Amino acid sequence: MTEKLNPESSDIPSEDSGSGPAKAAAAKKTTTPRKTAAKKAATPRKTTAAKKTTTARKATTAAKKAPAKRATAATRATKAAEAAEATATVATAAEAVKTTQEPATAETAPASKPADATPGTTAETTADKAPRDAVVTSLTKEPAGDADGAGSGSGGTPRIAKEDGDAAEPIRAIPVRHYGRYVSGALVLAFLVWLVSAFAGGNVNWNTVGDYITDGNIIAGAGRTLMISVVSMLIGLVLGVVLAVMRMSKNPVTGGVSWLFIWVFRGTPVYVQLLLWYSLALIFPIFEIPFIYKDEMTDVMTPLVVALLGLGLNEGAYMAEIVRAGIQSVDEGQTEAAHALGMTQAQTMRRVVLPQAMRVIIPPTGNEFINLLKTSSLVAVVSYPDLLRSAQIISGRTYAVMEMLFVASFWYLALTSIFSVGQYYLERRYARGSLRDLPQTPWQKVKANLSTLRRPEVAR
Repeated sequence: MTEKLNPESSDIPSEDSGSGPAKAAAAKKTTTPRKTAAKKAATPRKTTAAKKTTTARKATTAAKKAPAKRATAATRATKAAEAAEATATVATAAEAVKTTQEPATAETAPASKPADATPGTTAETTADKAPRDAVVTSLTKEPAGDADGAGSGSGGTPRIAKEDGDAAEPIRAIPVRHYGRYVSGALVLAFLVWLVSAFAGGNVNWNTVGDYITDGNIIAGAGRTLMISVVSMLIGLVLGVVLAVMRMSKNPVTGGVSWLFIWVFRGTPVYVQLLLWYSLALIFPIFEIPFIYKDEMTDVMTPLVVALLGLGLNEGAYMAEIVRAGIQSVDEGQTEAAHALGMTQAQTMRRVVLPQAMRVIIPPTGNEFINLLKTSSLVAVVSYPDLLRSAQIISGRTYAVMEMLFVASFWYLALTSIFSVGQYYLERRYARGSLRDLPQTPWQKVKANLSTLRRPEVAR
C-alpha cells in the first residue's frame, strides 16, 4: 500500500526551507568547487602560452646575437692573422740580422732540410733555430742586466746578444756635438784676446797702476766712499719705510706729502740735487733752530753733509716704493688676524707685516745699495774727498789720468763684489720659507760648471 509522502516531513529540503544565511552558505559551497575546477582548467593553458612566449623571445635574442658572434669570430680571425704576420716579420728580421753577422765564408755548411719536408713548409734544425731565437729574444725582450750589473734597464751600457758562446757586444754611444757652442766660444775668446792686447799695447803705464793701487790716499778715499754709502743707505731705508707707511695711510694729507716727496726726488737727477744742496746758502743764508742753534748756511752745508743729504734723500724716494711693494705683497689676512688678537697698527706693522715683507724687500734693496755705492762718485762735484776725488787729485799731480781711473775702477769693483756676495747670502736666508730648494752658493755653481766641462764616458 503506497504511502503518501508528506512534504513537511520529507528529508529532502525544499526550496523554501531554512533561513537566509543558510541559503548563502549553501550557495557558496556549491560555487567554490566550480571555481577551483575552472582555475585548474585554465592553468595549463596559461603555462603553455608563457612557454611559447619565452621560446619566441629566446629565438629572437639568438637571431640578434648571431651577427655579433659572427663579427667576433671575424675579429678573432683578423687578430690571429695579424699576429701571424708579426711573427713572420720578426723571423725575417732575425734571419736578416743573422745573415749580416755571419762572415762571408762560413766554416761549416748550413744544415740541410729533412727529406720528408712537405712543400710549402720550412723544416729547421736545432742548430739553425738557436741563433735566431737568441736574436729574436734580444730584439723583443729588454735585458735585465749583465753579470757585472750593466744593462739597458738599470742604467748600464745596452748590449746586443750574439750567437751562443760569444760575448755580448756593447752599443757605442756617440755624444751630441754642439758646434754652435764651439763657434761662439771661439769668437768670445778672440774678442778677449784682442781687448787684452789693445790694453797691453796702449799708452798706459801699468807700473803706475800697481804703485798707486795700495796708496794711502786711495785707500782712505775708498773708506770714505764706503762710509757715506752705508750712512746714506740707512737714511734712505728709514725714510723709505716712513714714506711707504704714509703713502698707504688713509689720511689724504700724509698720503699727498709722501707722493709729492717721491715725485720730486725721483724725478730729478742726483747730480742736480747735490748742486742744489751745496748752493742752499743762496736761499737760506742763515741756518737757525730757535733757542738751540744758529749759524751760517755755508758752515752747516759742508761737503760731507751735502753728500749725505743728497744721496740719502734721493735713496729714500726709491726705497719708499720698494718697501710699499713689499708690504702689499703680504696677505691682508695676516693684518686682520693681528688686529683680531688685539695688536695695534704699529705692532702689526713691526711684528707681523715687515718680517714677512723682508723677503720681497731684500733683493731690490741690495741692488739699490750697489747702485748707491757707484753713484757716490758724484759727490766729487762738491769737493768731498771720496775714492774718485782722491784719484783725481793724484792724477792732477802726476798726470797719470788713465792710470788713476783704472785704480779707482779696481776699488769700485772690489767693493761692489764684496757686497754682492753678502746680498746673495742674505737673500738665500730670507728665501728659506718660500723655496723648496735653496739656490746654489757661488762655490756650488763653480763646481757644477766645472763638472759640465768633463767629457761623458763612452763605452768602447
